[in-house]
Amino acid sequence: MVTEKNLEATACADTIITEGRKFPQFLAAFFATIAAFVVGISLAWTSPTFPIYMRENTLTTEQRGWVSSLLSIGAFVGALTAGMFVDKLGRKVSLLLLGFPTLASWALISFSTSPSSLYVARAVIGYCSGATSVAVNLYTSEIAENSVRGKLGTFYQLQLTVGILYTYVAGIADNIQIISIICGVTPIVFMLCFVWMPESPAYLVSKGKDEEARRALRWLRGPDYQHEVELSLMKDSMENQKRNQASFMDVISDKVILKAFVLSLGMMVFQQLSGVNAVIFYSGQIFESAGSSLSSQMASIVIGVMQVSATYCSTLLVERTGRRFLLLLSDSVMAICLLVLGIYFHYQEQKVDLSAWGWVPLASLSLFIVVFSLGFGPIPWIIMGEIVPGNLKGISSSLGCGMSWMLAFVVTKYFENLVLALGSAGTFWLFAGVCVAGTLFVYTLLPETKGKDIQTILDELGGKKPEMQLNDTKH
Repeated sequence: MVTEKNLEATACADTIITEGRKFPQFLAAFFATIAAFVVGISLAWTSPTFPIYMRENTLTTEQRGWVSSLLSIGAFVGALTAGMFVDKLGRKVSLLLLGFPTLASWALISFSTSPSSLYVARAVIGYCSGATSVAVNLYTSEIAENSVRGKLGTFYQLQLTVGILYTYVAGIADNIQIISIICGVTPIVFMLCFVWMPESPAYLVSKGKDEEARRALRWLRGPDYQHEVELSLMKDSMENQKRNQASFMDVISDKVILKAFVLSLGMMVFQQLSGVNAVIFYSGQIFESAGSSLSSQMASIVIGVMQVSATYCSTLLVERTGRRFLLLLSDSVMAICLLVLGIYFHYQEQKVDLSAWGWVPLASLSLFIVVFSLGFGPIPWIIMGEIVPGNLKGISSSLGCGMSWMLAFVVTKYFENLVLALGSAGTFWLFAGVCVAGTLFVYTLLPETKGKDIQTILDELGGKKPEMQLNDTKH
């Protein structure tokens, strides 16, 4: 067991030792998050294919709803159950094994035309996507040194948006089988690249495989890095986690912790009920319905490029502007975009000639995606990690991820039903109302968390006035 003296010694040693090499860590994170690229492809596949299904009249509205939403149901189950095999098999092995059912499902989508086969394939891909989201984020956080952990943590969301863009570009083929084959080869690329990467050193230490952990650290940090220091700190951290494990009763018995949970889960509710997944899943269909002057394929590509760019910009701005500012900017502008889009569809339903306004759907949805990617896309996950104590983050992550996927199912499953019941205008106005409520939620309840440690944040949630912090840059 590592004593306080040993920790002090290793901490001192760590301050005088040159940090490990960064390129191998970036390479491992990049190859690992190709799995997130595959998840993005799975999310966006319905955008270029649903207009074709509608044109060919091969799937009903109800069937399309299930094809899109079964991915979210599968992902919900995958996210909740991933911990069992990720901790047993390891992060690397789990990710590689998930590639095989994903590949098989894409083959089923590519060469089978029955709705039932699509249901099965989308549910399996969803399960793999949910489990992947857990395993990839664990892997990238565990292979990184503290100095690059934040940067590597952004790779998942960035690769996800690149995968969505990839699918939009594949939609130019305008053939469901060709699009599906182009999407379906990506799990092969992931497995061929990632198989050469090392297992997470933290996982290996947790299983008592110290020598394998040393080899993994030597690969990730370089041969001149003092591996024993990090191995000792890993062991001590795991012992502390075992001593301080918390249950759900610890959450509901403490009013401040309960408030932190409500805030973090509330962010996930407003994130998903903004309608963003409906926009991603149905963007091609939305543009065709709007009669946009730009083809649905090209409009979707423009949105995809903007989403990738905005997600990258968010990683640069979040530590400069603060969380609250980006969230308030994001949700308020999203509300305006959806309001404008609803007005456009309202006049279209009134048979008003909108030929001169065909650019409005593209502009509205593009700006919606940009501001979502700047704020309400990545930041709720950051907030969840900042306002919940470390010994409760496992519970928080499971509930947050599960709630996110379940609400994604609700939105995608019933989007077309909402359009039939309320019309396109009414549906987008409903989403706009949710964004207004989300803006008020952030403005009235959420404190700024930038540059504050967990105790300071919890004190503010408990009603204590924040004291001036001269050197507080911890998270």
